[in-house]
Amino acid sequence: MKAHGTVHKYGDNVDTDVIIPARYLNTADHKELASHCMEDIDKDFVKNVKDGDIIVANMNFGCGSSREHAPIAIKASGISCVIASTFARIFYRNAINIGLPIIECEEAAEKIDNGDEVEIDFDSGVITNKTKNETYQGQSFPEFLINIINSNGLLNSLK
Repeated sequence: MKAHGTVHKYGDNVDTDVIIPARYLNTADHKELASHCMEDIDKDFVKNVKDGDIIVANMNFGCGSSREHAPIAIKASGISCVIASTFARIFYRNAINIGLPIIECEEAAEKIDNGDEVEIDFDSGVITNKTKNETYQGQSFPEFLINIINSNGLLNSLK
């Protein structure tokens, strides 16, 4: 299983209120949530994001409230994976529950820049920065996690 796309880069402590502002939480429509994804930190995100693109951030990505709306908005916007130095634990769990691949890799988070073209091999955990011709070693996904992602979330994998 692989992902390949252009990077949208962010810093430390990107919280769930920035990922999807609370004023939009009155909808459960995934596409509507995606249309407001990252707008308080990156007004052009929804105009620039393409299916398959990748978010890269530094420490504590997804901190803040425990709402599932944040990873849902990211996934529905077309993002294929989020790479960060560290994730807030509840965001990490919510992302897995909805089938959004996420990888902790400090070296990748430090060295990858906005606009870089990146490929991720989930089976090996290898992250390849095609723009800079560099590779970084993240953790590979165990089989049960690949099953959850391929099933589009935990509940679907249990059916």
